[in-house]
Amino acid sequence: MLWPLASLLTAILATLFVGWLVDQTLQRLAARHPDAPVWESLRRCRIPLQLTLLAALLLLSHPIRRIFPSEDSVVLHTVLLALIASLGWLTVRILAAVLEAVFSRYETITEDASRVQRVRTQLGLVRRVGAAVIWVVTVGALLLTFDAMRTVGASLLASAGLIGIVAGIAAQSALGNFFAGLQIAFSDTVRIGDTVVLEGQQGTVEEITLSYLVLRLWDYRRLVVPVSYFVSKPFENWTRRDPGLLAWVLLHLDHRTPIDALRAELERFLTGTDLWDGEEWSLTVTDTTPSTIVVRAMMTARDPDATAALKLATREHLIAYLRDHHPDALPRVRTT
Repeated sequence: MLWPLASLLTAILATLFVGWLVDQTLQRLAARHPDAPVWESLRRCRIPLQLTLLAALLLLSHPIRRIFPSEDSVVLHTVLLALIASLGWLTVRILAAVLEAVFSRYETITEDASRVQRVRTQLGLVRRVGAAVIWVVTVGALLLTFDAMRTVGASLLASAGLIGIVAGIAAQSALGNFFAGLQIAFSDTVRIGDTVVLEGQQGTVEEITLSYLVLRLWDYRRLVVPVSYFVSKPFENWTRRDPGLLAWVLLHLDHRTPIDALRAELERFLTGTDLWDGEEWSLTVTDTTPSTIVVRAMMTARDPDATAALKLATREHLIAYLRDHHPDALPRVRTT
């Protein structure tokens, strides 16, 4: 009895030692290469690695058979299930670490932000699809360890066609979202970090899964949208090719407004602000009414956030300038 217990204790201690040794090695590699996140990602594989190693040692050394001779088959089957499940868990963690390393490498050698976002979105969906496939295979392997499942396997395969048709009809929406997610990932229509507008709601794409997409709105609310929406309905993507946008401000002013002075003030303001990207700007009179003129100021910015901030700042500055230097330019209601 002592020898089986000693074998069991040795297997547990060996598993803990191997896990500690692997973790220390990865920690040192991460310290030597701080720019490579793969080592930190692989450290998350420690627990499934230890479980896999422990289950394998228990199956090979058979200490449980000597400790529980009357329930040998049940205990060994439980250990086998633990081994298969931990292997699936370990494979998912390794896949995530490898894909993160691929993205990190691509991010360092590519300066195009749009390509980085596209690859980030694609690898994220590849990770989810790969994890789903691994878990399906793992669950299938777990079920095949039971004699009852192997016995009914032939009948299940015979009825697989009918079951597939029924499941396809019942899960039509879910399957549509699944394939829509794959289409979005590899067609480059929308990526993580893009600024989009759908049905009047402007937001930044925060997360893309195989079934839904999360938008972070300007007031920090989250809008969850099925991914099938983006392949069946039109939407605006402000940052698909170039994140730069054109901001514009409309001012209703009096006919006596000095347009040249206002134009020079706009140029001076844009030159002194970091929100303007230095590309384009203009100030023109676009319309007139019996009581006012409509002045439009346009300027470019590097991204949607800077565009919104520049638009607000320009409006405030021009109104303050007219109030302080040309008060007659502000619109007023004439009674005579």
